[in-house]
Amino acid sequence: MLDPRRSGKESGEGWVRRYQETARWNRVREQGLRYALPQIDALHHRQFEEAVRDLMRRDGCPAAIRVGGAGDDGADVKATDPFGRLWVIQCKHRKAGLSGSAVGTPDLHALNGTGRPVHNGDVVVLVTNGRFTDKAIAFARSQRLHLVDRHLLARWAGGSDPLWELLSAVPSHHRRASGS
Repeated sequence: MLDPRRSGKESGEGWVRRYQETARWNRVREQGLRYALPQIDALHHRQFEEAVRDLMRRDGCPAAIRVGGAGDDGADVKATDPFGRLWVIQCKHRKAGLSGSAVGTPDLHALNGTGRPVHNGDVVVLVTNGRFTDKAIAFARSQRLHLVDRHLLARWAGGSDPLWELLSAVPSHHRRASGS
């Protein structure tokens, strides 16, 4: 119940202070965010997408968003890194982790067809808590797609290095023009 002696402005200022404090604590929690593989394996596929989004936020992409779901055009997470690069990330969660089915070229074909042409991604990535087929690895290399398998995911999620420091051949840093 509001104190009748307070003005509406004071009540609004209190709300703003609470909102700012909550946002500050969320940033602190994100900075220390770590996941172990058993935690990741136990997630639902939507929660896995949210975890990837949160890891990108931890790494310095505060506006990272989860866009996965029907009609996502191959992008589950989109984030702009501190260097201005747009990351388009497709997530493939495997309930059985490493022993589950490997991610193959069909998933990479879909990502390759939308990551740059539809989403304008500078860095296009497929993240799984499982593994990739040899053909998928070769295709990704030929198309400048980045793969994060279970082993690299463990390093990224359990550590504090941003993903761009763990991947090889990431496009150079640049600033996007305003409005892009």
